[in-house]
Amino acid sequence: MTDPNTPPRSDALAWVAGSDAPEKHVVNLGFMALTDAASLIVAATQGFAQPYGLTLNLRRQHSWSNLRDKLVEGELDAAQGLYGLIYAMHLGISGGAPVDMAVLMGLAQNGQGITLSSRLKALDVTNAEALGKCVRQSGAKITLAQTFPTGTHALWLYYWLAAHGIHPLNDVRTLVVPPSQMVAHLQAGRIDGFCAGEPWGAQAIEEEIGFTLATSQSIWADHPEKVLGCTRTFVEAYPNTARALIMAVLEASRFIDQSQTNRRSAAQLIASNEYINAPLAAIEPRFLGQYEDGLGHAWQDKHPLRFFGNGEVNMPYHSDGLWFMTQLRRWGLLREDPDYLAVAQSVQQTSLYRDAATALNVPVPDSSMRSAVLIDGSHWDGSDPAGYARSFALHALTDAATPGIL
Repeated sequence: MTDPNTPPRSDALAWVAGSDAPEKHVVNLGFMALTDAASLIVAATQGFAQPYGLTLNLRRQHSWSNLRDKLVEGELDAAQGLYGLIYAMHLGISGGAPVDMAVLMGLAQNGQGITLSSRLKALDVTNAEALGKCVRQSGAKITLAQTFPTGTHALWLYYWLAAHGIHPLNDVRTLVVPPSQMVAHLQAGRIDGFCAGEPWGAQAIEEEIGFTLATSQSIWADHPEKVLGCTRTFVEAYPNTARALIMAVLEASRFIDQSQTNRRSAAQLIASNEYINAPLAAIEPRFLGQYEDGLGHAWQDKHPLRFFGNGEVNMPYHSDGLWFMTQLRRWGLLREDPDYLAVAQSVQQTSLYRDAATALNVPVPDSSMRSAVLIDGSHWDGSDPAGYARSFALHALTDAATPGIL
């Protein structure tokens, strides 16, 4: 994919010499079988890490809980992470004691989706209104899966359902299923739908067992998605290594987004058995922003999965961390309001990211806050997270039921 004869940037070399050299040269890097792991896979295998004095050892994980445990235990130095998982670990609500965590950079925006079964399609349950009627009229609750109780997929699913008047904790049953197992569970009839990253929504359509009900970018255009996460202990022990890691992944992210040709090459790379282990036909179209929903509609998405976006994707905005905390609070996963801003300032490694991005001439936003309008018309700018968490008609600001785990 990359030209091995291309010399590294001279400004980048300044970070790998003398006192700025990485303290740790071999980094164990966790990832899940998802298309938005592409920048990590490209960085590790296509020569982007070596100019920064690093060797990246990729370690594929089979569940987010497994990835969480290996980060805490130090078996993984850093990993692709769900935003909500990293914050839940920091706040002690992910199944263990609080562990100081760090978000080094954003890895991706957009590109997730809610899939329903062909059984529901046959019953004409193909939109929000029909799903609402089905939920209200059905004697047995519909079962929808997500990938981790505090993860982004749980929160996109909850947000979309609530925006259409369906209470995600009361009106449907939710289960936790690892992303790569979603299609098999849908095929077996154990679940009626799921929210997960690609290529699993596209694969359900390919196998004619499901259809896309909604994309995550229809909930929030250019929403934050996966991040590069690690423990705060790692950052404090190896600050130069952490900065070099950001630079390597940032270069890979920029490379992927440079052209559709580069995206096609990346899609071919990640499809292999050792990475995503899925057919290229299920990966490449949505990787290129080309969508079909399994209902006869096709479109070029205006807000596709992206990895760089001139640096807009990668900035660890404080407001992004704040938003996920508001949703953890909204659904009772946080039982009281944290010191929202203090937590975000601790977790988001904005200063370290600025150093890395500046050395690579990547534009860095002036502000660590950004704003958006979501699917239900709510305006988010990070100015009043506690008030925002309480502003929704559907919520559960008391103890929430814990989703079952398959």
